[in-house]
Amino acid sequence: MRGKGIHYDTGTFPNGDTSRPVFDADVVARDMRIIAEDLHCTAIRITGGDPDRIETAARHAAAAGLEVWFSPFPCEMTDEQMLPYFADCAERAERLRHDGADVVLVTGCELSLFARGYLPGDTFNERIPVLAGPDREAALRPIPEKVNAFLGDVVRTVRPLFAGPVSYASCPLDGVDWSPFDIVGLDAFRSLRNAAAYRDDLRKEFAHGKPVAIMEVGCCTFRGAGDYGGSGWYMAMEPDGVTPKPHLVRDESEQVRYLDELMPVFEDEGVDSVFWFSFAGYGTPHRVSGPDPDLASYGIVKILDEHSGYPADARTYPDMPWEPKAAFHALANRYQARKQRGTSHGHLDNR
Repeated sequence: MRGKGIHYDTGTFPNGDTSRPVFDADVVARDMRIIAEDLHCTAIRITGGDPDRIETAARHAAAAGLEVWFSPFPCEMTDEQMLPYFADCAERAERLRHDGADVVLVTGCELSLFARGYLPGDTFNERIPVLAGPDREAALRPIPEKVNAFLGDVVRTVRPLFAGPVSYASCPLDGVDWSPFDIVGLDAFRSLRNAAAYRDDLRKEFAHGKPVAIMEVGCCTFRGAGDYGGSGWYMAMEPDGVTPKPHLVRDESEQVRYLDELMPVFEDEGVDSVFWFSFAGYGTPHRVSGPDPDLASYGIVKILDEHSGYPADARTYPDMPWEPKAAFHALANRYQARKQRGTSHGHLDNR
């Protein structure tokens, strides 16, 4: 496995809300050094809705020696709004690449769910219930054709602006035609629903003859979260979207088990790069007492604030607004072990 990575959110905007209210460039720079030096990552997928934030984080990541997967993540936008947005991001990614960084451009994420015009509903919260409703099949049928038509336009737009490899972060609903892309990009959450076919489904993606990257994989921080994979956050929260359900039991080892079960699969099958989801859930801070929003977080660190009640003398990084979870150390040990065995992350060839 060439790219040992982590997903890093600079702030996305589903439903018009931000997943990261505070963005401090000095904290980001320190994050990147820790990710490179202590987490032993060689690559990072930087997502977000604000191109300025992505570029800021990307430059700090490059300075720390990380390969940058520059990943604009538009939410609640139409195709007409997204095309110039991706062009702007392609120009920024090319400037970064021209300055010496190793850069991959990721042209969006799960457009069928997060963009307007693919599923019924103007917002993410309106579209999600369609997946469990009586009109599911009719709603899903036209999605691959729509997604691929737009992605073709996107690739034709960004190719003249960006000279590095291009990919996309797909979910199964998208039905992506990978022929315009250099890298197959999968959001590959395992759950009870797809567990039996998980390895076989992954293996099929190599038939395209291109490198395969796991753009997102992980689980939340409650007991049994691995059974839900990418929908764990939805299962963990009350309808208000803020309060965790009272029956949940905090279990940081759940993330470790999930990680230990899936990383060998990716290595055995020859995956090029993996980006564990995620470094932090900035909108779900940890609470030592009372309801704990971090239960619904995929982060391998827990966000701390003035209400967290976390003892100062127990902090691993006293200067940082977060504390590592068990999965942080498990992932660091796994990435370090591969580094010590002499695995070089190398460079991903351009087209």
